[in-house]
Amino acid sequence: MKSTSSAPTSGRADARRYRDLATVEDLTEQNVQAIVDLERAAKANMSRSQRWAQAIASFCGTMTFFYVHVLLFGAWIAVNSWPAVRAVDPFPFTFLTLMVSLEAIFLSTFILISQNEENRLAERRNALDLQINLLTEQENTKMLRMLSAIAKKVGVEVDHDPALSALEQATHPQKLAQQIDRASGGESNGKG
Repeated sequence: MKSTSSAPTSGRADARRYRDLATVEDLTEQNVQAIVDLERAAKANMSRSQRWAQAIASFCGTMTFFYVHVLLFGAWIAVNSWPAVRAVDPFPFTFLTLMVSLEAIFLSTFILISQNEENRLAERRNALDLQINLLTEQENTKMLRMLSAIAKKVGVEVDHDPALSALEQATHPQKLAQQIDRASGGESNGKG
């Protein structure tokens, strides 16, 4: 199956590509591949430091990380509590506390960097999703208008349906956002 991440194609090439898809699974596989390609491209554009932060944050969220720390902390406390050994860091383990605090500072920084990148990708996905939804809404409105025109042409009466007339009108995202704000009690009136 061809990747959809190549250069933009003409409308005919797109139509030919969709005609070649025999099943719903073929179509969904193509869509999944397009999403994978978008994600791969986004990750390829990450800087080296962002990739390092992502890798560290990912490792910190594993049970291996947990077990390594249990082992290290347990060994540190055991060695420094053993009466036969001269303690490097005696109870209350001040040096261990310092190291754990420093580690927490660095880990939280890496996690925040990773979350910022994830948020950027999520915002990008949301913007893409919104654009596709708006385009779909415009296409549906146009199709309804065309179907109404065809129905009139063949003599089917559809003028008596007020819902159809309402759906044939263009959707205005700003008005929808205002309706949502009013319904949630936070009317958007330009005041900050």
